[in-house]
Amino acid sequence: MRGRALVANRHVGLCLLCHSGPFPEERFQGNLAPDLRSAARLTEGQIRQRIVDPRKAVPDSIMPAYYRTEGLTRVAPAYKGKTVLSAEQIEDIVAYMVSLR
Repeated sequence: MRGRALVANRHVGLCLLCHSGPFPEERFQGNLAPDLRSAARLTEGQIRQRIVDPRKAVPDSIMPAYYRTEGLTRVAPAYKGKTVLSAEQIEDIVAYMVSLR
């Protein structure tokens, strides 16, 4: 599943830097944020929103906005005006997260 590969990829979204999840092959997983399986309580739309712009749901979230380009601070010049993930990648991750139910 493409979404699982994106979540586990340490060079794309860096999800496992902060989150843990059902990835027994990944030795080091984060503990700053909820386990990814906790998303089972959220709707598909809520999961998508948390990835696109988490501060809309949790204003003091430290999670980056993966599909927002406006109103951001401390963005490296190479990334100005660019999203971290593509719309397709976000949909793949949402599909994977929904499958964890």
